[in-house]
Amino acid sequence: MSDTPIASREAALRIALAARALNGLDVRALVGALIEKLALPLTEAKLGRLTVEDLRVILAGDFAEQGCHVGVEGEVLKEAVRLLWGQGLGNKDFPTTDAYTEGEMPGSLRVAFAANRGETLDGHFGSCERFLIYQVAPDTIKLIAVRPTVEADTADDKNAARSALINDCQIVYVQSIGGPAAAKVVRAGVHPVKKPDGGQTREVLIELQGRLTSPPPWLAQIMGVPAASLARFEEEMASEEAA
Repeated sequence: MSDTPIASREAALRIALAARALNGLDVRALVGALIEKLALPLTEAKLGRLTVEDLRVILAGDFAEQGCHVGVEGEVLKEAVRLLWGQGLGNKDFPTTDAYTEGEMPGSLRVAFAANRGETLDGHFGSCERFLIYQVAPDTIKLIAVRPTVEADTADDKNAARSALINDCQIVYVQSIGGPAAAKVVRAGVHPVKKPDGGQTREVLIELQGRLTSPPPWLAQIMGVPAASLARFEEEMASEEAA
């Protein structure tokens, strides 16, 4: 992540989880406050040097007017600092990715999910903490990446930055997405699919897998193959012509 406020996805993850621990603190305000304290770029090493008192001063400073909380309990501050240090990330609903080599699943789809906790579709496109990225073939599902959105949220156009974060995917599942954001997602070459009730990502993907061999028109277009209904029609036409 060169030329950006946050030096790595690991650092971005730490900041996102710390913001959530701080009673849902505004991420952009926290990033700004950390930059004021630590200077650019925000690295894992710099975050690892923060103390509880440092964080207390940050939250009580000028950034309080930009969404930072003042008077956070001591134990909450300690938890946030531990997360900024990188401690306990494995216990914070952060799923483990599967081993994957680019190109090893020919003909597969890359699918993103707006998520906040675990392998769950539970996020709005514009506010989810992360995107889970899966590679999906008819017989295989692999979670190949987890992409925190905190850096995208520091951009002037947050929705465009979030769209760029998943522009290597063909589909993104969200609980909700606004019209302007959806237009930017489509412009990035990604097809948004709304599932307001959310659910477990792998259950959604198993349902998607079942459609890969006989895709409806919208999915066929993404896959670059004839839709199942059109294929049947074409077969009937060919049979009639042969007769």
